[in-house]
Amino acid sequence: MSATHSAPSLSDRAALVIVDVQQAFDDAAYWGTRINSSCEENIAALLTHWRETGRPVVFVRHDSTDPESPLHPDHPGHAFKDFITGTPDLLVHKSVNSSFHGTPDLHAWLQENAISELVICGITTNHCCETTARVGGNLGYMVLFALDATHTFNRVGPDGDDVSADAIYRMTAVNLHGEFAAVVNTADLLAPAQTAAVGSQ
Repeated sequence: MSATHSAPSLSDRAALVIVDVQQAFDDAAYWGTRINSSCEENIAALLTHWRETGRPVVFVRHDSTDPESPLHPDHPGHAFKDFITGTPDLLVHKSVNSSFHGTPDLHAWLQENAISELVICGITTNHCCETTARVGGNLGYMVLFALDATHTFNRVGPDGDDVSADAIYRMTAVNLHGEFAAVVNTADLLAPAQTAAVGSQ
């Protein structure tokens, strides 16, 4: 599924929030079937673009409290994927879904730095990315959700039925768009108009 709505022009203070892009999510035996093989490429493109345009970048890392989870800090999968490089403007550690419920306090940092626009990408679409977008929208931020710079996995519903990653991915877009965020594509965010918006500040 691709988003069909173009991104609004962003200011030079729009923050890129990269959520939980950790090596543990490469473990197909643990997580199951995933969607969107272009996710990592798109996140990398956004990170490069944000750095080139001098906009703020936030990395979020999940510190699972479950010793058996591959996202637990004692496991190698806790580390960021190799393309998540450089020093972010803020590194948030969390153990729940919302990036706004971690340390340091993301909302406080955004307020202190006069940031009101967020672009969210990362893993997984329907858990930590969607939750971060929902909370951000409720806090009054202009949230852009880069759908094709996220991915998720097949899940089993409470009735025992298998739900495909594609269906979950699509439903996140439906849940968020026009309510908590604007759902967009990476290409929308990399368009020349976005760069021009920065240059005109």
